[in-house]
Amino acid sequence: MSDLLYTEEEEAVRSAVRSLLADHCDPAAVLARTESEQPHDRELWKALADGMGLAGLLVPEDRGGQGASHREAAVVLEELGRAVAPVPYLTSAVIATETLLACAGDAAAELLAALASGRTVGALAVPFATAPEAAPEAAHLRVRFDRGALHGEVRGVADAAAADVLLVPADGGLFAVDTGRDGVTVTPQTSLDRTRPLAVVTLDAAPARLLAEGAEADAAIRLGLRSGAGLLASEQLGLAEWCLTETVRYTKERHQFNRPVGSFQALKHRLARLWLDVVNTRAVARHAADALATGSDEPNLATALAQAHAAPVAVRAAEEAVQLHGGIGMTWEHPVHLYLKRAKADSIALGTAGRHRENLADLIDLPAPATP
Repeated sequence: MSDLLYTEEEEAVRSAVRSLLADHCDPAAVLARTESEQPHDRELWKALADGMGLAGLLVPEDRGGQGASHREAAVVLEELGRAVAPVPYLTSAVIATETLLACAGDAAAELLAALASGRTVGALAVPFATAPEAAPEAAHLRVRFDRGALHGEVRGVADAAAADVLLVPADGGLFAVDTGRDGVTVTPQTSLDRTRPLAVVTLDAAPARLLAEGAEADAAIRLGLRSGAGLLASEQLGLAEWCLTETVRYTKERHQFNRPVGSFQALKHRLARLWLDVVNTRAVARHAADALATGSDEPNLATALAQAHAAPVAVRAAEEAVQLHGGIGMTWEHPVHLYLKRAKADSIALGTAGRHRENLADLIDLPAPATP
């Protein structure tokens, strides 16, 4: 069994990322950006991806990356979750990158190196709610390939507005489409979580290049979404930890009846239950990251378990943070609503907790209760 404790290298990555985010991603700046026309923080992405080389963590060194593993990427996502950072790390450095890693050929290798450098941002053009086991069958139905070009529309694509290239499933193949080319339109959608905005991708005779086809394309899409779902649990862990830490701090400082509100027994019990939930979330998130990195356990099983547990915990942590912050927690100026929106959006991203529980039951051959 693998050691799930953080290594010295992982803690060093955490320290570096947290320091950068403290300087460039404070809550006031994130809130202001969500109210602007440019929700993505391109300067922060450049610092993370180009300056620190984090975009290529999952890419082997001989293919232009850092040669690290999912465990290090999970630590990065924990810190990004703590800051609700508006950068396309999960969608580009994890999902799109893992998809390309499973594709053979020069076109995929060239694009993978570009994503690893951080100077190119990629996104898998499937609805962000798509569960790994539901793809790619449903994804192929949205776009068709005809005479060297793609035609169709995909809704709910996360971070498409920030992407330079889209990986588009169509007619049993996987194609790369540059967003700056004629025939490609990316239209922002009204999104609950403005720190990870969604968009409609419309393809009207968009020029495309083939990356993979048949079983290879299907496996690549599944792998990308599975890695995304598994590491999303680490982002949800970071989010829940921030909510718990800030709520405990606030309840110690806020006084009522000449006592800190955190000294009241009812609130102590609520925070203690939340602490236990967060500790358990850390365990399943680390297990998923380790299974993806080493294959020491069934990755599909670990991913389903992590998402079945982490998604509802992140939502509950954010809801408790809003409630226990009292009146100030209901204001737009306080950042806690950003965490609630991210938690709610993440709870349906890459499959709901209910969908993952169903998948988990199938994986361990646990039949549903018989209906009378």
